[in-house]
Amino acid sequence: MLKTLISSRVSLAPMAGITDYVLRSLVREYSKSCLLTTEMISSEALTQVKDTDIVARDENHSPISYQLSGHKPKMIAECAKYLQKYADMVDINMGCPVNKVVKGTDGCALMRNVELAQDIVRTVKAEINIPLSVKFRLGYTFDEMNFVEYGQKMQEAGADFITIHGRTRSQMYGGKADWKKISELKRNVDIPVFANGDVVSIETAVQCLEESEADGVAIGRGALGDPSLLYRVEKYLNTGEYLAPPTLEEKVETLKRHLLKEAEFRGEVVGIKFCRKFIPYYVNGFQGASRLRGELVLIEDLKEIFNRLDTILVEK
Repeated sequence: MLKTLISSRVSLAPMAGITDYVLRSLVREYSKSCLLTTEMISSEALTQVKDTDIVARDENHSPISYQLSGHKPKMIAECAKYLQKYADMVDINMGCPVNKVVKGTDGCALMRNVELAQDIVRTVKAEINIPLSVKFRLGYTFDEMNFVEYGQKMQEAGADFITIHGRTRSQMYGGKADWKKISELKRNVDIPVFANGDVVSIETAVQCLEESEADGVAIGRGALGDPSLLYRVEKYLNTGEYLAPPTLEEKVETLKRHLLKEAEFRGEVVGIKFCRKFIPYYVNGFQGASRLRGELVLIEDLKEIFNRLDTILVEK
């Protein structure tokens, strides 16, 4: 089953408040085989409210992994069991560096509590009949880079698959991901390893795979403003064919579809506000882009946004 789920060497990395139903759908329009991953789902929240937009999916979203966060083994296991009707794989978040997450002993804080992390994996594994993966970082700080031992312990506890971000928690998203470090983990575990961090193009994907010796790459921020990136990386890795990044015209059209889909999914007002975070990634690389972005994030009517976007190419 796992080989089918990761038949592609590319996956969509989970990003809280980013890799929602709409972005996953846009990525799937291009790539039919990459592993999609949901945004982080709090096991505490899911226990209280089961019917949430965060679990929405389409039939064509498979293969898809649902990511859970938390630190209570039984609670996470119950949520994982519930998610089996949606998920092809369950992923446990052990890498989120955000303060409010690690203060609750969730996310990357679990790298400081290996026994608890193992207990979570064992408990979840006993409750589900689909593959289980974990996502973590190099360590909590540079002085606590325990990623090799940690990966081995997760494998021993029953994890089937690992995604590792090449930074420590203390780095947050700054500095540069250390892909070469990931090769140390790859050489010391027997389960598949995907490398994550700073993969924003075909070129960086190739370099990451060479340095990390990983089985694949997990692309996060690189997909913002370019949901075709995962497909283009797949295409190059499979055939050697290089597909150029989208033109400004193509990015504008994709932004329109993104806005429309969010409006349909959440309602126009909420959808437009939710999508504002994506606008800077689509509208860039030309003179006056900053000014235009400032205008677009203030508009609250979908037709008006579309009309303003239509003027970009004329003004350019």
